[in-house]
Amino acid sequence: MASHSSASIARAGGNPFLRIVGAISTLAGWVSAAMIVSAVAITCQMIFVRFALNKSTVWQTEAVIYLVIAATLIGLAYVQRLRGHVNVDLIPLALPMRARRVLCIFTLSLSIAMVGTMLWYGYEFWHFAWERGWKSDTVWGVRLWIPYLSLPVGLGLFALQLIADLVAVITGVDNPFGLEDI
Repeated sequence: MASHSSASIARAGGNPFLRIVGAISTLAGWVSAAMIVSAVAITCQMIFVRFALNKSTVWQTEAVIYLVIAATLIGLAYVQRLRGHVNVDLIPLALPMRARRVLCIFTLSLSIAMVGTMLWYGYEFWHFAWERGWKSDTVWGVRLWIPYLSLPVGLGLFALQLIADLVAVITGVDNPFGLEDI
């Protein structure tokens, strides 16, 4: 039977860097939530226009898709701050605190490297769309650099929160994986 993890929200202590990154991640979470609410409202409007007014929609489907994808990417940092990503804590719980700390530093460093790589290519993709003036092949014809901007922004915020988590573990402000020593 599965139980809830004992991991808690990322701690900042008195560290100004950790507090600022935590505030930025929280703001990103609010922006992400607003995007989801907007997508739901647009979907409701689209249903009303299609079925009550019997008219066609032009921009709604595309806008909802872009909003949900952007909300997912921009919300990554907030979910990381809350330790809401999938976490298998069987191995960390079985390790003594010192080994848990080493594993956490290794895991966060590897995650930062992977997200950094994705950030690099996400920025390159966004810049390419911006530089070439790409537009979607739909009636709406949205300039694609606008929705693609969520790639570097979301991944950059996620990388920043991962770096803050690493700093918190290295400086002893937070426990590895947010787990208390049992």
